[in-house]
Amino acid sequence: MKRSELVFIPAPGIGHLISTLEFANRLIDRHDRLSVTVLCMKFPIAPYADAYTKSLVGSQSRITLIDLPQVDPPLPERLRSPEHYIYVYIESLNPHVRNALSDIVLSRSNSGSIQVAGLVLDFFCMPMMDVANEFDLPCYMFLTSNLGFLGLMLYIPSRHEQISCEFKDSDPDMILPGFVSPVPANVLPSPVFNKDGGYTAYVKLAQRFRETKGIIVNSFTELESNALNSLADDQTPPIYLVGPVLDLKGQAHPSLDQIQRERIMKWLDEQPPLSVVFLCFGSMGGFGESQLREITSGLERSVHRFVWSIRVPQPKGLEEILPEGFLERIGGKGLICNGWAPQVEVLAHRATGGFVSHCGWNSILESLWYGVPIATWPIYAEQQMNAFRMVREFGLAVELRLDFRNGDLVMADEIETAVTRLMEGDSELRKKVKEMSEMARKAVAEGGSSFTAVGKFVNDIPLVSSCDS
Repeated sequence: MKRSELVFIPAPGIGHLISTLEFANRLIDRHDRLSVTVLCMKFPIAPYADAYTKSLVGSQSRITLIDLPQVDPPLPERLRSPEHYIYVYIESLNPHVRNALSDIVLSRSNSGSIQVAGLVLDFFCMPMMDVANEFDLPCYMFLTSNLGFLGLMLYIPSRHEQISCEFKDSDPDMILPGFVSPVPANVLPSPVFNKDGGYTAYVKLAQRFRETKGIIVNSFTELESNALNSLADDQTPPIYLVGPVLDLKGQAHPSLDQIQRERIMKWLDEQPPLSVVFLCFGSMGGFGESQLREITSGLERSVHRFVWSIRVPQPKGLEEILPEGFLERIGGKGLICNGWAPQVEVLAHRATGGFVSHCGWNSILESLWYGVPIATWPIYAEQQMNAFRMVREFGLAVELRLDFRNGDLVMADEIETAVTRLMEGDSELRKKVKEMSEMARKAVAEGGSSFTAVGKFVNDIPLVSSCDS
């Protein structure tokens, strides 16, 4: 019986790889005549992407990895913003994607038993739609963020037709598709304010969204039902809410020191239930020394235990950047780890009662899955918008900051106050987060909203549905 194959092209950042490859695993678990080939790009600023990809796929026999050739990174003058850099780099891979896709299609055609059914592209990979069109293959977009970000991106092209310039901090609050409340300009992603870099890249990407055959989103209906209803129109492709798509096995990051991991978990085992606040700010969440001093002061004044994952700028050590005597004064009240922390395991631990987070979407979904409330400290990408929605739209987080940008300084008293509110044991917030945790788990279970959405996506792929008929 003929089998169908999807070609996935994820962006190489760890946050993008996790949900994309976990979704690929989920698809083939649901459909035994579907296989996946992943085209893997080597990205200069993502040195661990190869190792992480292999760890996420494991020994799965129906997922094939193909490495795209290394290409020269864009010239330094093209580095107008990280988003523009990524766009230019990914666009330069089109010839290699064309060659790889040609080989795949020819090989499957010769075999007679497998047919390529389409491409599933990360939203950063929209330029590769041109290659798919050459082969007359349908394209689906996998959005590693949420419907709020999708609403912004769908809004950008129409705004650009009327106002062909970047956003400004002084812009009035705006009504965006997918949002209940007017959105202040100061919580929009930083790239949209960068005329020659991020804004241009976002416009080019967003203009392709409605050309796709469907948009797969790592979220779930129970969390974003209002947004889903507002985005459902005859101009937008079908939207499949398939999340939370998480790596619950907590694959060890290649840079993670296993001795440090064991030290963290052993320390947590010794703490009372819901007594520890976890501070972790993602793969790009480094702070300067002034901010680190404010964090240490806020934690020291707090009565709560803590685990703090800190990224120390090389070649300095912890002792060189923390206030003198801080480590001795906190004693057994807190634990500081230098570098990557096993976030999934920490959030899953019974001792963890709160999470001070950069509000990356994967981190938000992990916190909701384990019922751990968040205090918002967004840093980059769409994190300010995520924080705004978690606090103002969903009521599922404590506001520490919504509009933090690099160069701002969050003071010790703000941190102390937010941690105190976050760790209130019987708060209404904690109850709401716990309820959402239960809804998230039901969504992906058999018969749940996300389980059903995955099945609908599989049935909507023309070659797969024809195989079943």
